[in-house]
Amino acid sequence: MAGVLVSALLEQLASIAVGEAEQEIKLVVGVDQEVRKLEDNLRMIQAVLEDAEKRQMTEAAVKLWLGKLKDTFYLMDDVLDEWNTELIKARIQEEEKEEENAESSHARKKTKVSFSVPSLSSWLRPVHKLSMRDDFAHKIKDLSGKLDELLKERVGFGFELNRSTKVVERPTTTSLVDVSKICGRGKEREELVSNLLGKDSQEEKSPHVISLIGMGGMGKTTLAQLAYNDVDVQAHFETRIWVCVSDPFDQIRVAKAIIESIVGRSPDITELQNLVNRICDLIRGNKFFLVLDDVWSEKPNDWEPFELALKCGAQGSRILITTRKEGVAKMVNSAYTINLEVLSDEDSWLICSQMAFVDEDDEQLGKLGRELANKCKGLPLAAKILGGVMGGQRSRQKWKNILDSNLWELEDVQNGVLGPLLFSYNELPSAIKQCFLYCANFPKDYRFSRNELVYQWMAQGYLGSKSNMEDLGERYFEKLVMHSFFQDFEKDNNDDHKIICKMHDMVHDFALSMTTNECFTIDVEKVLGIDWKSARHLTLELKEKTQFPVFIYHSKNLRNLFLRSSSMVFPLDLFQHLTCLRSLNLKYGSFKKLPNEVEKLKHLRLLDLSNNYNIIELPETMCNLCNLQTLDISSCGKLMKLPQEMGKLIKLRHLISNYCYDLTKAFPKGIGKLSSLRSLDKFIIGGINDIEECKLGELKNLNHLKGYLEIKDLKNVKDVQEAENAQLKNKIHLRKLSLWFRGQAEDEENRRGENDELVLNALEPHSDLKSLWIYWYGGTGYPNWVMSLTILKKLVLGCLDKLEQLPPLGKLRFLESLGIWGLNNMKKVGVEFLGIESNGNKDEEKGSTSTSSLILFPNLKSLIFREMIEWEEWDGMGESGVSESVLIMPRLQVLEIDSCPKLKSLPNFLVKTLLEELTIDCRISNCMTLATLPRLKSLTCVNLNNVELFSTLGKLLFLESLHIYGPESVKKVGFEFLRIEEESNNNKKIDKEKGSTSSSSLSSLVLFPNLKSLTFWKLEEWEEWDGIGGTMREEEAQERGVTITIMPRLQELSIMHCPKLKSLPDFLPTTTLKKLQILGNSIQWPKDFSHTQHQD
Repeated sequence: MAGVLVSALLEQLASIAVGEAEQEIKLVVGVDQEVRKLEDNLRMIQAVLEDAEKRQMTEAAVKLWLGKLKDTFYLMDDVLDEWNTELIKARIQEEEKEEENAESSHARKKTKVSFSVPSLSSWLRPVHKLSMRDDFAHKIKDLSGKLDELLKERVGFGFELNRSTKVVERPTTTSLVDVSKICGRGKEREELVSNLLGKDSQEEKSPHVISLIGMGGMGKTTLAQLAYNDVDVQAHFETRIWVCVSDPFDQIRVAKAIIESIVGRSPDITELQNLVNRICDLIRGNKFFLVLDDVWSEKPNDWEPFELALKCGAQGSRILITTRKEGVAKMVNSAYTINLEVLSDEDSWLICSQMAFVDEDDEQLGKLGRELANKCKGLPLAAKILGGVMGGQRSRQKWKNILDSNLWELEDVQNGVLGPLLFSYNELPSAIKQCFLYCANFPKDYRFSRNELVYQWMAQGYLGSKSNMEDLGERYFEKLVMHSFFQDFEKDNNDDHKIICKMHDMVHDFALSMTTNECFTIDVEKVLGIDWKSARHLTLELKEKTQFPVFIYHSKNLRNLFLRSSSMVFPLDLFQHLTCLRSLNLKYGSFKKLPNEVEKLKHLRLLDLSNNYNIIELPETMCNLCNLQTLDISSCGKLMKLPQEMGKLIKLRHLISNYCYDLTKAFPKGIGKLSSLRSLDKFIIGGINDIEECKLGELKNLNHLKGYLEIKDLKNVKDVQEAENAQLKNKIHLRKLSLWFRGQAEDEENRRGENDELVLNALEPHSDLKSLWIYWYGGTGYPNWVMSLTILKKLVLGCLDKLEQLPPLGKLRFLESLGIWGLNNMKKVGVEFLGIESNGNKDEEKGSTSTSSLILFPNLKSLIFREMIEWEEWDGMGESGVSESVLIMPRLQVLEIDSCPKLKSLPNFLVKTLLEELTIDCRISNCMTLATLPRLKSLTCVNLNNVELFSTLGKLLFLESLHIYGPESVKKVGFEFLRIEEESNNNKKIDKEKGSTSSSSLSSLVLFPNLKSLTFWKLEEWEEWDGIGGTMREEEAQERGVTITIMPRLQELSIMHCPKLKSLPDFLPTTTLKKLQILGNSIQWPKDFSHTQHQD
């Protein structure tokens, strides 16, 4: 909006004044008066913009005036930014000159005679500055004249002056609260779920397609999500797939999305035929449920390849299509259609009242609210958005003003959804309006992160130029969430702070309608009738092997370019034409090198190169982009190094480099100059003798760093003073820190250990750190500061092969996840690890541990030990003087012990934990411990050579997943595996079983009642697997009136590389087995399993 541009221009003018004072550069005589006049005129316009922006919806003349005003503002912004850019460059040159003088002075001290000749550039610089000032003066006078004309036109409109209004906040505490309760859709939901489950169905078509039809904003996607996540639906289908199709129907993208949903990653296949063949292979014999959301294409050729491939699925598979078009339902040959009707007025009011937090007993607001809800025309999305507006203006008079507004009379509002959107939009401050409209640049159904959006807003100048731009952007984001402009929120698995969401189609359409002639999303086939001169934002979709369109060259005023192409080739002159760009998004490209001409983009604030898998280097000329704020090179897997002159990017705030696996070369000298940095995922230290590489001390002034920081190659730090200079303790906003001392392949001398200890102790972080990783540290002791991290939640210690004793980590009250691996010298994990003194201070400890008030590791949920080849003992309660009244790891849910071949036993305190997942790869002898873990749901046993283990597993009543790998001596899996005791005690034991696991009638015995997945792998001596028959148990159980049920919920069974096993147990045909995998065995395929998916 124009208001944002005015604020940005005023900041630019103020910045120029400060810059001139610092650089001692003066404007041409008289122009300073023009600048002050500009400021006054801008403030006069700013005073009436709020009224003008509201009136543009109903008054064409006002809309035209605002358009001319914005064009002038954009020109002014470019001119002022050019001047500020020159000031920044002058500052950089001055700093470089000072560094050169310092180096020359140092060199002269080593020589007897020296002299210097001034460079040609130093003679020419004053002339260039004079020429630049004259040009700037001319442009300022011209723009001032244009603004004068617009001010004169303003008088005729009679605008009202802005009134400061207090924004009423809705009582919402988090942006992630789900407020979309479904009203009036119970019948449709029941109908849809019933059809998915095949109830009352006649002979089926293959594939069986259900179409959900309704206009935009009707809740089609929401209803599909409800069905997709229904508990019965989840249990009914072996594979569930969700793909958002949108417009256009990109066959390659849709096919890849289907495969990725099944296997977890996108395939490296580009030919459609190969993709559909892969789909067919993946779903063959599987009963799947596929949702194709938001389908627009009615072309049979788009659907045909998928129709053929999806026939490979098992009978009972379902495909659900959501669409606005009846023609789509016919094109896919739907077996069943559901047409979503509008909501009743009462249901619309129920949604509005939920969003507005209106009490049922509030009759005063209720009557007006119902009248407003009727304006939504029965559209759920409209009701949700209007409810948000009502919640922000909770008074009868304000609701009456909304009801009486002439906006309801606009033709475009008659469809029901646009009216609520307009009211919600008009409630926003001007700055946030512009931020919302920027989202029109994203393609439909594009999923964006909060950070991505904030950095884009920042690049366009919507967040001002102060130090807290990111914080302001997050507040704007929260405000837009409160107005229901974003939906489908997710948190990134690798970053708790990263929130991902998207816009509803109708909201996106609204944003596009408000940015006509300014914002375009097109492909090369749809370019007619576009006024390229007025275009400011362009999203261009290029299909493979498409010639780069030269019409873009006419977009001289373009400020944002989002190129979507997997085979992008740059014309060398592209950047010479688009010099006004603030944001350039080239993610998911395939180019190997960015052109040197990128330096022409002198206004550029954001450069997104992420997910370019072929790019191997960045041009040195990129370092001339002195306004650059955000550089995203994440997932550029082949990029090996950064440009040498990165230190010139003094405005850089975010250097995003996660998942750059080949980026292993030391960072260049000068990174320490980037004192505005907020994001620095990785920092690689150079060698002590390489003067062109950065040193650890360059972190000293980077005190604005937030989030995650990984420091690599700490092996290169020879002087502990360098570590102290880094001053990590001053990085108060860092929350995650990863310290790497050396690579796995390296084998350095023992003398490194002492240096590592000194360096690590000097790298003390701020006490607010929440996650810490330490790898390849060579010291024998742990750092002094580790126990001062009182709110630490995650800790990983990897390959600390000289460490002699673990820190007393049990005292870290908030620790939730702990990983310890590669501690090759450690033989015992003693009570010191728990935070209790060893035997030497046993008497003293007894006094403090005799009550149950002492809780060690009180919040630990996940504990992992890996590759500790010498580890033999793990002390627990009652051992080494630890009182059994002490509570240890009471919230532990996941325990993994992997590749610890000498560990003899598990600690006895585990029986008092909440352990649900256990993986053990060791030679423990006390297997009966497993039977005392009543909450265990998943158990994986690797290389356990103890046959007694099998006698305990049937007692795990909640066990859902059991995987047994490689016990060498097991020859028979007998009836004891099913929790049925020795025959000699049969009668007594059956009575006992009836008392412990049967129903109140004592008539049933259920063994492994919740087991769903069972795997045996590489039991090379295994010959027999007994069932219930032949053990005398079944007959005797029947005599006593007991019904025995075994593994009633079993769905998957895998028997891999068990060469001596000849047959399967007799109870398997009575299970609900859906998938049976037999590989590397001599078992004959059983006839009773024709209903299962199998692999032989």
